[in-house]
Amino acid sequence: MAKGYGQVCPVARALDVVGERWTLLIVRNLLQGPQRFQDLREQLAGIPPKLLSDRLRVMEEQALLTREVYSERPPRATYALSERGRQLGLIVGALATWGRPFVPRRGGPTHAECGHRLELAHYCPHCDARVDAASIRVALAPGAPADTRRRARVGREASGARRRRAAFRR
Repeated sequence: MAKGYGQVCPVARALDVVGERWTLLIVRNLLQGPQRFQDLREQLAGIPPKLLSDRLRVMEEQALLTREVYSERPPRATYALSERGRQLGLIVGALATWGRPFVPRRGGPTHAECGHRLELAHYCPHCDARVDAASIRVALAPGAPADTRRRARVGREASGARRRRAAFRR
């Protein structure tokens, strides 16, 4: 697995789990139902078999999917999303809605009952109201460093001082 972000933030932690290349596309395909390895390989044009195998293994370790062996010789399995993995459907749908303008066909998620396009909407159950995207805040979790922006600024200032010293020595 790749190196994590090491931040106490829900976005960083989520990316630690699903931020690897191909992971959300595997989830997208498994949202349609259980798939065999070969089915996933055909649907995900360009993914090397070893990488697909590695992603499926890591996703199983993270409890995003389950693996059911249906043949011992040769070894064959089907992959299905776990409950935790199915919860990513909301995220994949949100990405599809957001990305709709970037594809020529203007695809995206639709309501299975009526066939109409879905739209993103944030909702506050406390206020019983839709929330404008501009008023959304994502806070660091309790116990996170007090001010990560300050640490980043200090780091930039230090690197600027190093650049000035290096220029002076020339």
